[in-house]
Amino acid sequence: MSMKQGKTQALAPRFGRLDADIADVDSAISRSKEYLLSQQHPEGFWCGELEADSMLEADYIFLHTLLESGDPERLKRACTEMMRYQNEDGSWSLYPGGPGNISLSVKCYFSAKLMGIGADDARLTKCREWVLAHGGVVECNTFTKMYLCALGQYDYDAVPAIPPEIVLFPNWFYFNIYEISSWSRTILVPLAIIYAKKPFKKIPQEQGLDELYVGGRANSQLRLRRQKGALLSWRNFFLGIDRILHLAEAVHIRPLRKLALKRAEKWMLERLEMSDGLGAIYPAMLNAIIALRCLGYSEDDPQVIRARDEFEKLGIEQTPTPEMPIATFRMQPCVSPVWDTAQALYALGEAGVPRSDPRMVKAADWLLSKEVRHKGDWAVKADAEPGGWYFEFNNEFYPDTDDTAQVLLALNKVDNPRERYQHQVAERAIDWEFAMQCRNGGWGSFDKDNTKMIFQFIPFADHNAMLDPPTVDITGRILEMLANYGYTREDKRAEKAIKFILSEQEPDGSWFGRWGVNYLYGTFLVLRGLEAIGFDQHEPQVQQAAEWIRMVQNPDGGWGETCGSYDDSNTRGVGPSTPSQTAWALLGLLAAGDDRSDSIAKGIRWLLERQQADGGWDESVGEGVTRQALYTGTGFPRVFYLAYHGYRNYFPLMALTGYKRAMERAA
Repeated sequence: MSMKQGKTQALAPRFGRLDADIADVDSAISRSKEYLLSQQHPEGFWCGELEADSMLEADYIFLHTLLESGDPERLKRACTEMMRYQNEDGSWSLYPGGPGNISLSVKCYFSAKLMGIGADDARLTKCREWVLAHGGVVECNTFTKMYLCALGQYDYDAVPAIPPEIVLFPNWFYFNIYEISSWSRTILVPLAIIYAKKPFKKIPQEQGLDELYVGGRANSQLRLRRQKGALLSWRNFFLGIDRILHLAEAVHIRPLRKLALKRAEKWMLERLEMSDGLGAIYPAMLNAIIALRCLGYSEDDPQVIRARDEFEKLGIEQTPTPEMPIATFRMQPCVSPVWDTAQALYALGEAGVPRSDPRMVKAADWLLSKEVRHKGDWAVKADAEPGGWYFEFNNEFYPDTDDTAQVLLALNKVDNPRERYQHQVAERAIDWEFAMQCRNGGWGSFDKDNTKMIFQFIPFADHNAMLDPPTVDITGRILEMLANYGYTREDKRAEKAIKFILSEQEPDGSWFGRWGVNYLYGTFLVLRGLEAIGFDQHEPQVQQAAEWIRMVQNPDGGWGETCGSYDDSNTRGVGPSTPSQTAWALLGLLAAGDDRSDSIAKGIRWLLERQQADGGWDESVGEGVTRQALYTGTGFPRVFYLAYHGYRNYFPLMALTGYKRAMERAA
């Protein structure tokens, strides 16, 4: 229940309009700080739930069906969780309110049948009609088709080839595994092992998917179709190579296969060390378990046991609630303790929690304990001493520039008794960040200059997340961090980053943010970075961005944007108001020098009126919405939906604090 329900918000006149009373802002900040501190783990970290789409539960059922494992009761609860998110039209969506997705819908339909739900069930009947109307199974992406092959529902000869020989390509070769994104790399290497070994488990005929093929499976064109009307195109070129690879596979012309499998196995085993599973992300962890079994590792082998244990740790048992009276089980795509701790610590520091507060020091020490000290995949392109931070509890091979920048911002809010040590760690991390700067001045997330767009035409790259190019949202955060450590525009590297950001601005003044939803996210981070590094707030680029934020404000005073803006730029800044996105907009306006407009006043009132009694905020939007968090962070809406439950508390606290400072300056 809102703190303001049944109570009139106290207001004070300023600049000819009504503003929130500073006492109300102070009270909200105080409650927010206490709530956030109450969520701190005894060890010093924060870790909110990461919410994803139903594909995780569907894949969970697939994995345990293939390997004949798993707790039957847990699998039933996973199926219940999956079925509750089916759309009215029978499909499943990758994000709340989004359109049906063919790959996800087929997976959920199949998993439901594997769990004993019959094809004549009304829910599956409706899904079947939707799938057939959208082209059937053949329209699924490669990852889905590979899983279907393992249970006899698709043909290995018809899926795009993922030959393990790709791991043998030297690093200087134009195409090698280090020219694709780190997450694609960790997914594809074990998937290449699976492709080479071609696991197969026969299932009862009634559990099959023949009814999801338009015109029947026997009459379907299972292979990817060539691009019509284009004799020469990259798609047709790569499809030609794919056909050659399949022919070689059919006649067993694969002289390097044994060596390739050994190399892929070694690569995978190395990255299973010092991590919470391969890449510490769900798809790679699932593929690694199957790949290990394909390579002959037994169920009781320590590698398999550990890989399974790390995978199962992502599960959350949900006891019955008034909204869902049946117990369910859901999976997280990964966990985010380093990211959450850095965000929470920074927000608390901004809000005035003393720099020497024991809780702040404890959080800083926990972050320091997670510093990366081993070279990972990033070192193929960046020559630097190891430094920086990853996202999860343990993922030593994959630190990222975004986490590293946010951790450095957080550490700068703490007076640590180990001051010299913290300073040395920060210096190493900043040096690492500079080593990861791309040629165009921006920063990607996990790799440097991961920008060969041609690879998006490779047949198995239809998951639309093959590359890790520089982005303005990460670059903006890094500029803010550098400014906090004394860097200015006099540094040529910072100036190069500014030029990259300005070159990426959209015609309407916004910026596209890949790692959050979306234009609101990118624009607020760019404006904060530019302000911090000393870019003049009166420059037209800044003022145009601020005007765009004001233009997309909702009538209720808040801001919102859905994941649909990734696919349709006309929907940028359009969506139901949420606390995190309203805070992003307010932070962007404040960074642009706007602390006096009606937009600011209305946005602050929106936040105050929706703060809960415990000091937190609720991210739900309207009745009938079952997802717990909405539209906060996802890089790849065609692949998966990702929402950060912690965002609803970190960013509103920062926005209220920034507004309070602006009010005090104007007083």
